Amino acid sequence: MDIILKSSSPRRKDLLKEMGYEFEIKVYDVDETMDNNLSPFLNVKLLGLKKASVKKEEDYGKILIGCDTIVVLNDHIYGKPKDENDAYNMLKSLSGKMHYVASGLAVIYKDKIFNDVEISKVFFKKLSDKDIYDYIKTGECFGKAGAYAIQGIGKSLVDHYEGSLNNIIGLPTELLSKFLGEINEMEN
Repeated sequence: MDIILKSSSPRRKDLLKEMGYEFEIKVYDVDETMDNNLSPFLNVKLLGLKKASVKKEEDYGKILIGCDTIVVLNDHIYGKPKDENDAYNMLKSLSGKMHYVASGLAVIYKDKIFNDVEISKVFFKKLSDKDIYDYIKTGECFGKAGAYAIQGIGKSLVDHYEGSLNNIIGLPTELLSKFLGEINEMEN
């Protein structure tokens, strides 16, 4: 299988490698503006598809994977923090609450499109300002939706989670396995 991952995320790359696949990476600029008329979950599903679809004609016959991950609390989408103040505000909002982590995953192969959203629940501990500032000082919060990395130091902020851990990290590997399995069946 010729696979192209359309993501620069080191976490997605690592998870796809752990699944045992060889692949190449191609990253294109994609407008990630969300449509306020759609739910956060439909938005992220469509964004995964948009990422997989970029220049798909150039790589026809290869398996194209696009994914985007968001953090959602009370229908508000938390992206990557712009600065320390933004990270503080996000973590303060998530403190002591349950939020959703949703990944929109799309796999395109020839004329077939597989597209869905995987949703996990994350329950944060009640965080003091010191907890938040100590975490921000590690720098790990930057470049992460919701300003934390559950696979790193950020796991200290989390009480527990329900659902796919790999989804929370950034690639719903179970859903991806299902899509790739369906492609395999089509080809055999």
